Amino acid sequence: MGWYEHELGWPIAGTTPPHLVTGARFDALDVPAKVGFAALTRFPRPGELGPVALDGRRVLLLVAAGTAEELPGLLEWLEWSGIPLDLTALGAGDLMRAPAHPEWGRREAAYDRTAPVWLRPPQPGCEVEPTLPAMCFTGRSGTDGVGGPIGLVALVSALATACHRVRLLENQPCSFSYASRMDAGTRPRSLTS
Repeated sequence: MGWYEHELGWPIAGTTPPHLVTGARFDALDVPAKVGFAALTRFPRPGELGPVALDGRRVLLLVAAGTAEELPGLLEWLEWSGIPLDLTALGAGDLMRAPAHPEWGRREAAYDRTAPVWLRPPQPGCEVEPTLPAMCFTGRSGTDGVGGPIGLVALVSALATACHRVRLLENQPCSFSYASRMDAGTRPRSLTS
């Protein structure tokens, strides 16, 4: 795991398996895999999101350091407070399992099929921190308004919306089925004509 320490300059906790220390160079937003994949689809261009890792059924999106402290206030400002969301942040004092080197993939961690992997790996040889979503109220943080990482407000808003949709669909799986419409007295048009 010297790749993290020597090439990226990221601190590692001396545990087995190795863990990355959050809060020093970056924080991580922790969401269900469905929500993480929706974010990757919503922001497909390179450079819009920072590095993204898959750890079991969770996706970790690396964001600017300090985001974990800002998340509760940002969710309240976006009017998501009081609504249960499966969206948390790892910040100062937290650890995330270190994904294998992007070129090694799961081959390196064959002993552990649940080992995390990079969906969008960090770029070796360049500073990762400037590419991380950060607090930005004017849209994109690039100098010309395009090409830079998305602002933290846009990212958290998209993640909160996706978390809420996933929760609604999981709690009401038959809400749009013919059977549920029949029970509600709103029969499908094909049965009423």
